Amino acid sequence: MHKRFFPKENGFVYGIYYIAFPLSKMQALDHGWRFGVNRFALSGFYSKDNGPRNGDDLQEWIRDILNARGIKADGEIVLVCMPRVLNHVFNPVSFWLCHDTAGKLRALLYEVNNTFGETHSYLCALPDDMGSDTWLEAGKVFHVSPFLPREGHYRFRIHAQQDKLGIWINYHAADGRLQLATALTGKFSPWTNGTLHKVWWRYPLVSLVALMRIHWHALRLLVKGVRYIKKPLQYKDRLSHNRDTNITKM
Repeated sequence: MHKRFFPKENGFVYGIYYIAFPLSKMQALDHGWRFGVNRFALSGFYSKDNGPRNGDDLQEWIRDILNARGIKADGEIVLVCMPRVLNHVFNPVSFWLCHDTAGKLRALLYEVNNTFGETHSYLCALPDDMGSDTWLEAGKVFHVSPFLPREGHYRFRIHAQQDKLGIWINYHAADGRLQLATALTGKFSPWTNGTLHKVWWRYPLVSLVALMRIHWHALRLLVKGVRYIKKPLQYKDRLSHNRDTNITKM
């Protein structure tokens, strides 16, 4: 779900699917011709589509980030992302759920990609009393939509259970007003041939369709007269975190 509130209203709700798996069990994703890991299949997962994008080990990459910031998340790390479909992939946002050895969620990494081929990651360390009503804040430092300036801040919220997941990301303009609300909510399904077959036909070419929808709604915003903002040069630092920002409960 996306909902823009000003200067022109625009919103949508679409069905979609993501894959979710512990990095330690990545090879277990491989399901023959239906789904491949680092190889071509009808759909699949390539390590180079996330994280360092240079062939480095994904677990080593994310654990180096966590350790450098003193975040004790030495348990399973679950990656939630869109799959490659017929060798095409576009992930608007990938989510790295970082747990400690007791299974408690300790940090989230929001890996954001824009349509210009750039990426930036927002790391959110979670408090010990983290609840479903806890919002984390981080300043916006990455250009995503050409209809939103690179200013203001994000507010993040997550509600993770054994059978379902909800992630909310709201954007507040420089004056503090809520300008964009987004949500990704769904239920986990088992990793079986039947599930892969079901989502393949229910959401065909899922990543390509997601990219087409992004451009379609960009056209709608142009028609509505929303000002187009030229992409600025990306900042050199490709990682930011919420250590010095607010934590609120509502």
